[in-house]
Amino acid sequence: MNRTWGGDGGGGPSAATAGARPDEARRHNRAALLRRLHVDGPCTRATLASELGLNRSTIKAVVDGLAEAGVVTEALPVQRNGAGRPSLMVLPEPEAAVVLAVDVRVEQVSMSMVGIGGQMLGRHSWNLHHRTRTPGEVITHVAESAQLLSEELAVTAQGVGVSVPGVIRSDDGFVHEAPNLGWRDVALGRRLGAVLKVPVQVANDAELGALAEHVRGDARDVDDLVYISADKGVGGGVISAGRPLRGTRGYVGEIGHLVVRPGGRPCYCGSRGCWETEVGEAALCRALGLAEDAPRGVVVAELRSLEGAAQPGRLDDFATWLATGLITVVNMMAPELVVLGDLFTALPPAVVAKVRTMVHERSLVSRAVGGTRIETSPLGRDAKLVGAAELAFEPVLVAV
Repeated sequence: MNRTWGGDGGGGPSAATAGARPDEARRHNRAALLRRLHVDGPCTRATLASELGLNRSTIKAVVDGLAEAGVVTEALPVQRNGAGRPSLMVLPEPEAAVVLAVDVRVEQVSMSMVGIGGQMLGRHSWNLHHRTRTPGEVITHVAESAQLLSEELAVTAQGVGVSVPGVIRSDDGFVHEAPNLGWRDVALGRRLGAVLKVPVQVANDAELGALAEHVRGDARDVDDLVYISADKGVGGGVISAGRPLRGTRGYVGEIGHLVVRPGGRPCYCGSRGCWETEVGEAALCRALGLAEDAPRGVVVAELRSLEGAAQPGRLDDFATWLATGLITVVNMMAPELVVLGDLFTALPPAVVAKVRTMVHERSLVSRAVGGTRIETSPLGRDAKLVGAAELAFEPVLVAV
C-alpha cells in the first residue's frame, strides 16, 4: 500500500497539486517526497516518480534541491542487480530534521531525539515517583534532559511530540484528565512549548501507539486497526480508513472504560466493572497470584515462566475478560487488525491464541470478515515513543 501523499499514479502532476501555484506545488512535492523517504526508506528517483505520480524532471528538481540543502544524499546501492549501470539510491539524512519524542508513563518518562527515517539518535529515561510526578516536575525534567541530549548529539529538535495516558485535547495539548498520573486540567502543550521554544503536540498514549503501528509496525499495510494497550490502565487508539479516529476535539480512546462486568469492581471513573478493572495491570497481578502493586519486572518474569505451558490455566479468567472487551471493540469498529501493546505483549502465546479464538467465534464482525487478526505489538514499550515522534514529524516534514 502506498502511504505517501500526492500520487495519482501517472507521470504528470498529482491531483493535490494540479492547478496549484508553482511555489505551492514545489512545497507539496518536496514534503511528499520527504515523507516517502521518511516512512518507507531509501529508493531510486524512478521509484519516487512512479509512486508520487510525478515526472522525472520534477523529481530531479526536488531531489537536487534537497541534496543541495543537505537533507538527502544519493549513493550506489549496497547490493547490485544485473550488469547495467545501477541506479542511485536517494537516502534521507537523519540529522537534517530532528524531533524530540516524549513518552510520559505512570512510573517512568522516556524521551528520544529522532531523525528523518525514524532513527533514534539518542535517548534518556527516568523513573517517576509521587513527588516527581507533578506536571511542573515533569516539564522541568523534560526540558533539562532535552538540553543535555541536544548538546550530546549536537542536534536541535524542530518539533516535539508527547504521549500522555489521559484525555487530551488535540488542538492545543490540554490534558483534561490523566487519572493514573494524578493530573487534571494541565495546559501541557502550552507550558512545555514555552520552555522548549518549539512547537509541541500532545496526544493520548494509545492513539500514538496506533499511529506507530500504522507507520512502523504490524499495521503498515492496514487501513483499519485498533491498538489496545495495558499499563496501569487500558487505552485504545483507532485508525479508520487510514486516518486516526480522534472524536470531538480529540477526546477518544477511553476503551478501558467499556463496562464488561456490571456490578464488578469499582473504577476510579465512577462506574463498576470497567474493562481495565478486569484486564489492567492490577487485574493481571491478581490472576498471577501477585500483589496488585507488584513491580513490573516481577509481573513480566511471572508471565515469561508460563510461556512453555500449553494451557496456562491461571490466566483463563483474564483471557475471557480480555476477549469479552475485544468482541465489543471488533463488533463496533470492524478493524482488519487488533494490536495488543505494552503489558499485553508479555502474555504467553497460548493466552493470546485463546483470546483470538474466542473473538473469532463470538464476534459477528470477525466471522463476517473471515477472522479479525489479533497480534501483539512488535514495537513493545517503544510504540508510544515512536508514535510521539511521528506526531511531531507531521508538520516538520512540511517545513524542511
